[in-house]
Amino acid sequence: MANANTPMIECKNVSKVYPDGTVGLKDINLTINKGEFVVVVGLSGAGKSTLLRSINRLQDVSGGEILIDGKSITAAKGKELRLIRRDIGMIFQSFNLVKRSSVLRNVLVGRVAYYPTWKTTFNLFSKEDKQKAYEALQQVGLAEKVYNRADELSGGQQQRVAIARVLEQNPKIILADEPTASLDPETSKRIMNDLKMLNEKYGMTVIANLHSVELAKEFGQRVIGIRAGQVVYDGKMSETPESVFTNIYNGGNGKEAADD
Repeated sequence: MANANTPMIECKNVSKVYPDGTVGLKDINLTINKGEFVVVVGLSGAGKSTLLRSINRLQDVSGGEILIDGKSITAAKGKELRLIRRDIGMIFQSFNLVKRSSVLRNVLVGRVAYYPTWKTTFNLFSKEDKQKAYEALQQVGLAEKVYNRADELSGGQQQRVAIARVLEQNPKIILADEPTASLDPETSKRIMNDLKMLNEKYGMTVIANLHSVELAKEFGQRVIGIRAGQVVYDGKMSETPESVFTNIYNGGNGKEAADD
């Protein structure tokens, strides 16, 4: 495990204002260290997804800077940006699989950033990468589905294929945007356990946006609360009182009202 105090993600005065004037993020200052498992909680529209999408630059920020393992992703262009992004795995609520492709092919997509485009177009992946893909599927309990089409799988199985794809990519960071939102409670737990495995076994830094406070409490080592694009709480889960969640989710009625 890497030194726990080595910064992996640093957000410095990060803001995001959309063209219509909506504030997505406001003065976000965060440092997330190597190997942390962080959960981000907040209401829909609070800015959780905006934060994640800014970290891997799926969208540009309006101000401030984001460093990934010491390199500025906000300033990076071209090849440098691609190389930084290669270290960031993304898991989406909607799984983001190629539905008509096989499970194996979907997992191999995790290696695309390591190949020239023509090789991936013609499906010319190495034996080693195919073997790694199979092993990644074993890790999430789906080895027997390797040749199935992705759309033949249940939602939970599709999300586990997405996790195997991230394992194949072998990033330093995993960003999981509501990874359990469309899944039942038992399957949700299975997915969170898989993310925990990537964190503990492979030392990947995990940030997961979650709606479920129960899952957040069970899996997060650190919790960040976001409301109206601002960080309103940041602390160790084990030291976080129930009142914090109440405040984050009820719009700050009660003792925080005076600050709003």
